[in-house]
Amino acid sequence: MTNNIKVERAKKNITQAELAKLINVSRQTINAMELGKYVPSTVLALRLAHVFEVEVSDIFALEESDWT
Repeated sequence: MTNNIKVERAKKNITQAELAKLINVSRQTINAMELGKYVPSTVLALRLAHVFEVEVSDIFALEESDWT
């Protein structure tokens, strides 16, 4: 799964720590998501979408390997 969390953070001009506080996770969780090492739960993905004021599909996309 790919994501645009870093891009969306840049648009809002917020740090990993600020985003983490907004969605009630650690900064390390944000970092892991940005690096593709952690796939968030549906609830967490919806929180991110709410903060960024976009659809979940604007942040996350499946890769071909996710289908096999």
